[in-house]
Amino acid sequence: MRTIIDKMPGGFFIYRADHDEKIIYANEAMLRIFNCNTMEEFNALTGNSFRGIVHPDDLDEVEESIKQQIRDSKYDLDYVEYRIIQKGGGIRWIEDYGHFTHSDLYGDVFYVFAGDATEKRKRQQEEKKQEQLKLLNQIDAYDKKLELINREQLRRLELIDGLSIDYESIFHLDFGEGTFHPYQISERIANNLKDEMYEISVFTSFLADYAKGWVFQEDRELFLKAVDYDYIKEQLSGNKVYHVNYRIEKNEGIEHMQLCVVNVGNIRNGFQVVVGCRSIDDAVRHETAQNKLLEEAMNQAKSLSRAKDVLLANMSHDIRTPMNAIIGFTTLAKAHMSDTQKLQNYINKIEESGQDLLQLLDDMLELSRLEASRGNLLEEKCNLYEIIKDVQANILPRAQAKEIKFLLETDGIVHPDIYSDKDHLMQIFLRVIGNAVNYTKKGGTIDFSVVEQKASNQFAIFQFTIEDTGIGISESFMTHIFEPFEREKNSTLSGVKGTGLGLPIVKNIVEMMGGTIEVSSISGKGSRFIITLNLKLQDKGKEQESSPAKGESHQEKGKILVVEDNRINLEIMNVLLADAGYLIDTAENGSIAVEMLKNSQPNEYFLVLMDIQMPVMDGHTATRKIRKLKDSTLANIPIVALSANAFEEDKKKSMECGMNGHLAKPVNMQELLELIERIA
Repeated sequence: MRTIIDKMPGGFFIYRADHDEKIIYANEAMLRIFNCNTMEEFNALTGNSFRGIVHPDDLDEVEESIKQQIRDSKYDLDYVEYRIIQKGGGIRWIEDYGHFTHSDLYGDVFYVFAGDATEKRKRQQEEKKQEQLKLLNQIDAYDKKLELINREQLRRLELIDGLSIDYESIFHLDFGEGTFHPYQISERIANNLKDEMYEISVFTSFLADYAKGWVFQEDRELFLKAVDYDYIKEQLSGNKVYHVNYRIEKNEGIEHMQLCVVNVGNIRNGFQVVVGCRSIDDAVRHETAQNKLLEEAMNQAKSLSRAKDVLLANMSHDIRTPMNAIIGFTTLAKAHMSDTQKLQNYINKIEESGQDLLQLLDDMLELSRLEASRGNLLEEKCNLYEIIKDVQANILPRAQAKEIKFLLETDGIVHPDIYSDKDHLMQIFLRVIGNAVNYTKKGGTIDFSVVEQKASNQFAIFQFTIEDTGIGISESFMTHIFEPFEREKNSTLSGVKGTGLGLPIVKNIVEMMGGTIEVSSISGKGSRFIITLNLKLQDKGKEQESSPAKGESHQEKGKILVVEDNRINLEIMNVLLADAGYLIDTAENGSIAVEMLKNSQPNEYFLVLMDIQMPVMDGHTATRKIRKLKDSTLANIPIVALSANAFEEDKKKSMECGMNGHLAKPVNMQELLELIERIA
């Protein structure tokens, strides 16, 4: 029996089941497993103990497993796998089939059948590795799918959350699962749907009822097509979203709605969409209103273009007429130089035509400036009585020439001393009253009245009324009376020269001053203009300022320094001032003027008339240099600007640089002489 066991192909050994676990026997196959040739080598390698057979790192686990199995086994059997260390240091795995038994000779023992399990173990580890890899791949695929699902679900929830801000009804449709979920529902659309899952057939039925009960009849086909499955799939095949606008019927009328369909899933796998519904009534009406405004603006632009065409036609006539007269009478004057009577007549006609041309130019420039919002209002001390007196002085000769009664009513003025822009105020009155003179027939009446309606500590409301018995204004033209370039009758038909710019200029000025202008008229009987202005009152306790005594005037008919670079303008000024009795010195630019003053005798000049735009040194720079002269008499000499720059801001610049006055070219000689008297 021993020989048989020794020659067995599988390993076999017996060891005591005591504390030492001493090996009693091991067959040749067991020795080969450990790479040993003799029992002595085996005992030396293992220490002749079961503990020496098992790899130290596996020993505790192996012995515990054997104890557990023997305790639980009905037949005292155990099976363990563990590593061994061969002679030469090799590591192998063995299978251990053990049986615990008792013998009379050795007491409690284990006899064990053992075999090399290294290759089996490798196969198992490879299979386990492949199984783990397969499992990891499955987990990775599941994670990716779960991530995609979660991402799509998150996108859907974010989309629903975003749509809920603007859309009153929101649905989620899953065509793959055949379900729909109403996340948000307007009560006026459906009050029988709740926030839960439904079959998609319920949605189809709901849409049909909604279309029939709410959607405007002409839009129903469009609406039902927009929510059809095939149409949705077609529209979203290359897009993420599409919109459909439609109308619904309400008791108070039509309301504009919008349907928004958004793709939130893969069309090939499931196909899910979110549908939002909202009112766009305000947006549509706003867009309609904007389009209407745009259309009105375009029509207005066309009207303005037509009006400008009319202007050009009027201007062509009104400019060429005085120009023709100027050129024609100049030619006649040259041909009749010896005939004093005819020459005087021709000169008068030339002067009259020149004034007409100048007035036309002034009106064009004034309106252009006002419309460009470049007009600046001055706030200076004025007296209404003086302003009205100046208006009367200007208007009365023209009215008397036509035997028109010009009536003034100023008893309603309580506070005549005001702050205002005197020139603009004068312009308002002169233009409106001037029109009244132009369009009132011989023997008519013009009534100019002023009433102070209400006063506070600082302001008072003044109502200026100009009423005439002229030809009046037709009802059809009343809506166009303040439009630029508009005239009810042209110069040829009415006999009144002009371009239709006077009243638009007046309206612009009045509105700049914060006032209003109203007009009423009966064709053939006359017109009434009411101008209402809120004017600041002067504080009489603070307005006492030092002013020159009446006796402190310049020496009559003294010398004036005229600074002008234009030879013709200089010649005209020399003759006019010399005829008025003044002595004249001239300078062709500001630099020469400054040097002439520095080198002048004491009190040699009492006034400087200064052009603005000149070479070398302009008038403003020259004035600032004069004001800095060491001689206080020279530094304070009166300086008046004579310039082609005629706007209010030009006058303001002249005052700011130290000038005492500003007159626009061509110069009105009477106005210049009056200004010289006031300043000097």
